[in-house]
Amino acid sequence: MSLARVRADGAASRSMTRTEGMRPEILDRDTTHIGYVTVERLRVRLADGAEVIREVESHGDAVAVLPYDPEHRNALIVRLFRAPAFDRFGEEALEEACAGMIETSDGQPVDEAATVRREAMEELGLRVAGLEFVARVWSSPGVSAERVALYLAPYQPSDRVGPGGGVAEEHEAITVIERPLAQLAEDADAGRIVDLKLLTLVLALRARRPELFPE
Repeated sequence: MSLARVRADGAASRSMTRTEGMRPEILDRDTTHIGYVTVERLRVRLADGAEVIREVESHGDAVAVLPYDPEHRNALIVRLFRAPAFDRFGEEALEEACAGMIETSDGQPVDEAATVRREAMEELGLRVAGLEFVARVWSSPGVSAERVALYLAPYQPSDRVGPGGGVAEEHEAITVIERPLAQLAEDADAGRIVDLKLLTLVLALRARRPELFPE
């Protein structure tokens, strides 16, 4: 073995020793924008010792719920305008799972279950009782600090006690849609569901309650 190879191997070994067991570290942060979202520019030391810049947007965490009627085999979803989808692709409205931001009270996040029930009433006019937790997922971890808690919720027709439609002052203009579960499953299989929350919840419901999705 050449002397150069021995030196190179030794240098690599020392480098591995220096970074072994290291954890990433936030070295510095600079807030570049504050609005509905907050954007921060982070200087990060990675586990291999390299220093990089990463931009992160934060706007809080959220919940999403798919209410389903096990007797009639339907589910309630929403249809509403989304500016990014319209701006990029000209889509005037998207069909999505009912969702909303987790607000804070006295500096502390409001309970997830309470947020689900609030959003179900505001957007769907639905009184939700039992909740079935599915997962708590990152919506876009490469750039966003948001996590979304996903829930299923059984309902019956008598639980539809209001008009829904969202908060008027926020101009949400939500249309409530009751969709057959079989149709949602067909749309999922055909790649027609464009909302990741809704797609995940439909697949979760089908995995947990396959009897609601006859072949």
